[in-house]
Amino acid sequence: MNDTKDNELIYKARSAHEASQIIAAKSTEEKNDALNHIAVSLRMHAAEIIAANQQDMAQAQQNGMTNSLLDRLMLNSDRIDAMAHALEHLADLPDPIGDELENWDRPNGLNIKKIRVPIGVIGMVYEARPNVTVDAAGLCLKTGNSVYLRGSASALNTNKAIVAVIREALKTSTLPVDSVQLLEDTRHETADQFFRLNGLIDVLIPRGSSRLIQTVIKQASIPVLETGAGNCHVFIDETAKPEMAISIVLNAKTQRPSVCNTIETVIVHQKWFEKFGPDLIDALQTANVSCRIDPVIAGQFPALKIATEDDWATEYLDKIIAVKIVASLDEAIAHINKYGTKHSESIITENTDHVSTFFKFVDASTLYHNASTRFTDGEEFGFGAEIGISTQKLHARGPMGLNALTSIKYLIEGNGQIRN
Repeated sequence: MNDTKDNELIYKARSAHEASQIIAAKSTEEKNDALNHIAVSLRMHAAEIIAANQQDMAQAQQNGMTNSLLDRLMLNSDRIDAMAHALEHLADLPDPIGDELENWDRPNGLNIKKIRVPIGVIGMVYEARPNVTVDAAGLCLKTGNSVYLRGSASALNTNKAIVAVIREALKTSTLPVDSVQLLEDTRHETADQFFRLNGLIDVLIPRGSSRLIQTVIKQASIPVLETGAGNCHVFIDETAKPEMAISIVLNAKTQRPSVCNTIETVIVHQKWFEKFGPDLIDALQTANVSCRIDPVIAGQFPALKIATEDDWATEYLDKIIAVKIVASLDEAIAHINKYGTKHSESIITENTDHVSTFFKFVDASTLYHNASTRFTDGEEFGFGAEIGISTQKLHARGPMGLNALTSIKYLIEGNGQIRN
């Protein structure tokens, strides 16, 4: 590796580490002021960011990037305004740093207090989603953390433009400019080194495809806060209201097919399908969704492709859906727990006992009753933005907002106690 690239990797990591020690002590007012400055600057420089994004879009199209990924990459004035609004919302949210979580006295007179503190330096590893650049920076700054961003080559021009705007805005605040760093060397060998910067980066958060996430998990020596791919399901139970069920399925599949909280399989109770199945299939086809159907119903729809084992496990991120027929709630739960990625699952039913069973036995971070999975989102949950959606069970699970980017510290008050 040449010295210039090597120096960028280490120099920026050290700068972020040093900045993390400064920003950790900044007040809520100072952090909120910085977030509002960045929001204003994003809107002011929207044209420059869009111009950079158009370069990335043109290159991505030449490289054959899929429509779903192009949608994630694309920025326009509305999306930039939404990113700025998310920062303003973050500024309005309570600051978790310093929150007292527990407080108790011991028999020996010691008082023990448990409080929230920043983690330090967050290493963010993500693909062609430039909105993550702003979300990650905003969440980390609000929680007194530095962030070291490693985006993909396909979004490099866009990310450079956004980070330049953020860093320029930080100059007008009291927060250190080096709190936000972008690794511009997107080579894989440099990423491998990035994953092993122990002592400079405190935690890695990968956000993107299953392949990216697993690569980070397997190669990193730094602790990883795992986000997950979204092979999500809607189960239409026997008692589901047909109009509601079809509406939810269409929203969960078509509202934005390229994101991780869209559904990839609709599971349908066979008795419901006997009455309303053709209406569901027709509605999906009318919405230009390609259906991969269960062999059980293949005779009814000879023109449609039959689902294979791979289809049940695939995160399409496109206008494609698999249709599974089941004879019972238990069969639906078993299918979800076998093929799901522990992200978001929904049941459509009027049977409250079935809701309780579904909520108890489906293993996922977020479960819904009579609602679309598209609500699994930090802003929709009232978190402002999100750093990702965790599908693991340690530290944080589900949409990760401000609290997920904190650690804890114990503060002990004594009056001369010594241990015998």
